[in-house]
Amino acid sequence: MSPQPQAAVGAPLSRVDGRLKVTGKAEYAAEHDIKGVVHAVIVDASIGRGRITSIDTRAAEKHAGVLRVIHHGNAPKLPYRDNTGSNNPPGRRLRVFQDDKVLFHGQPVAVVVAHTLEAAQHGASLVKVRYDAEQPSTDLPQAKPGEPTPYARGDAEAGLRSSAVRLDLTYELARNHHNPMEPHATIARWDGNRLTVWDKTQWVMGTHDEIAAVFDLPADAVRVINPFVGGGFGSGLRCWPHTIVAALAARETKRPVKLVLGRKQMYFGTGFRPAYEYRLRLGSDRRGRLKAAIHDIDAETSSYETFTEGVMLPGQMLYSMPHVSQAYRQVPLDVNTPIWMRGPGFASASFVIESAMDELAHRLGVDPIELRRRNEPSEDEAKNLPFSTRRLRECYTIGAREFGWDRRNPTPRSTRDGNWLIGLGMAAGVYDPGRYPAQARARLDADGTAVVEAATTDMGPGTYTSQTQVAADALGLTMRTVTFRLGDSLYPQTGPHGGSSTMASVGSAVVDACNQVRQQAIKLAVEDEQSPLHGVPAGEVVVRNGRLHVQGSPARGETYRSLLARHNRSHLEARGNYTGPPTPERESYAAYNATFAEVAVDATLGLVRVRRMLGVYDAGRIISPKLAESQAFGGIVGGIGTALLEHTVTDHRDGRIVNANLADYLVPVNADVPEIKAIYLDGEDNAGNLLGVKGLGEVVQVGVAAAIGNAVFNATGRRIRQLPITAEALL
Repeated sequence: MSPQPQAAVGAPLSRVDGRLKVTGKAEYAAEHDIKGVVHAVIVDASIGRGRITSIDTRAAEKHAGVLRVIHHGNAPKLPYRDNTGSNNPPGRRLRVFQDDKVLFHGQPVAVVVAHTLEAAQHGASLVKVRYDAEQPSTDLPQAKPGEPTPYARGDAEAGLRSSAVRLDLTYELARNHHNPMEPHATIARWDGNRLTVWDKTQWVMGTHDEIAAVFDLPADAVRVINPFVGGGFGSGLRCWPHTIVAALAARETKRPVKLVLGRKQMYFGTGFRPAYEYRLRLGSDRRGRLKAAIHDIDAETSSYETFTEGVMLPGQMLYSMPHVSQAYRQVPLDVNTPIWMRGPGFASASFVIESAMDELAHRLGVDPIELRRRNEPSEDEAKNLPFSTRRLRECYTIGAREFGWDRRNPTPRSTRDGNWLIGLGMAAGVYDPGRYPAQARARLDADGTAVVEAATTDMGPGTYTSQTQVAADALGLTMRTVTFRLGDSLYPQTGPHGGSSTMASVGSAVVDACNQVRQQAIKLAVEDEQSPLHGVPAGEVVVRNGRLHVQGSPARGETYRSLLARHNRSHLEARGNYTGPPTPERESYAAYNATFAEVAVDATLGLVRVRRMLGVYDAGRIISPKLAESQAFGGIVGGIGTALLEHTVTDHRDGRIVNANLADYLVPVNADVPEIKAIYLDGEDNAGNLLGVKGLGEVVQVGVAAAIGNAVFNATGRRIRQLPITAEALL
């Protein structure tokens, strides 16, 4: 079959939804104009553990405009049936307003519904809750871990004992919160026994399934709508309690209810990147060939659910070594449940592993890039599978050349710019992109335009644009004649919008649907005696700009419009499908990077300033270079926050988050963002998807904190094994 011309994929196109966003016409979860909507405000628990002994709602209920105050004493019991397809972590879910137990500070204990937001807010302040408080357990080092999840190959203890060079290092990684620009919000409306929810979510179908399970509704009685998301970073990858509260309040008041979390509530109403205590023992020979690694990993989770992420995987396959042992323990705490945050697990593990590799390189007197080259594996030693593609060596070579790595002085504290100590650092990164079953529907109308639909979301990477590019090329149409619709559970089902999965999964379903539609049109033409293409082998027909023609003979052909008009067809339609990766896996499929950083550290004050950064990415085929650059810049900026600024502080006396606001929880601003450059290796990876992509959204943050930390060591000679790296730690 002749290859379909590719005019949109690979072109640096602007976002198709950009004008809607900059003109304010894009409607986010809380902005939908729903007739008769009333407002809800959650009352949060002020203790970290215990029981509610009484709730006095009289003053709130008397306040003008308040319609209802709902709490465990008057709320109906909800079915909460099992939901095997849920996006919730395993364990018992938080059942809002179902009993008097308080499991963490900030847990919803009541909701006030009023005609106006102001009335609901003031009403919430009037609710008086009394507790029988207990001492919460919120301090990771002081809590008892659960049973470990193990991994082992070889004999790591023996391998470590026989190693000529040994390191024993312990790292502390602070909890991080997502802090998207758009707060989480839900509007819920019941029409009889049918529920429509406008919700900020990164998984339309996950939220749909969870709501159906909680209220014991049939699938076709629930609709979730979410056309735009103002940032997520993983915070929207599950259905949170406030969504259930909004739906419950709407059912009880028989009015549509809008519930928007305040910024403070985002710190305990949604999840976070968990804190870690991570001990790594590493052994090598005197030339730096790794022999053994022992990873002891403790991570926080909630007392009522068990949250896990892929923190073990980089230690299993990033470098070649015969002996590896890992123990990953979740530590149950009286906190709300963590959730995946950009580069989940891999970003945390990379700081540990890549910092340790830099420390080993310094101990041996070997260049950090050379040390990594000496330990480059020929296959995935954890899975005993060949790599689909793995081009880390190219990332090192190109990155070193473009960044000027040869100008780096390996002697710490040897390069100055006035009172600033200058350092260069680098780190490798890896991420295992998700690939989930997905469906899409494509319809080609008689006027030559097309509509493609899938129940995915777009939290910022440009799903509207990239999927339009893919569909336009598969159909042989221009971008302006294709409309891609997303964010509605009525559309064909897709998996979560996270884990670098959307392009490979949804994109493959879109390609399949559009290919089917194009082939339907070609079949109509070549079998039609009135068509200029009559009798031409179908495999020799391509479509460009809405015109079918013989490959190599553009003059012989006709348009979609003329073909459908002659056949009196209003449209052609097909449903595309992507079944996920092959089972069992035949190749190890991952995205890689090499990240480089230059920092300046004030020799007197210990202040760290990032001067420039470079990321070189092995991410398969790049669908949209403009969107890809935005992804890389965002990931690097997020990594700067993790490395130098972001740190959730908890008062362990009552579990209160002390810095639950953007004045005290620091995130990078424009002044913190240096010169950034991103380079993408040209190529494709066709392991298990139709587009040759590997995903980009997660890997761009993996390794950033380590590169910055390694640059700080090169600048100062101080090795900081905790995140964030603070001025106090450097003084």
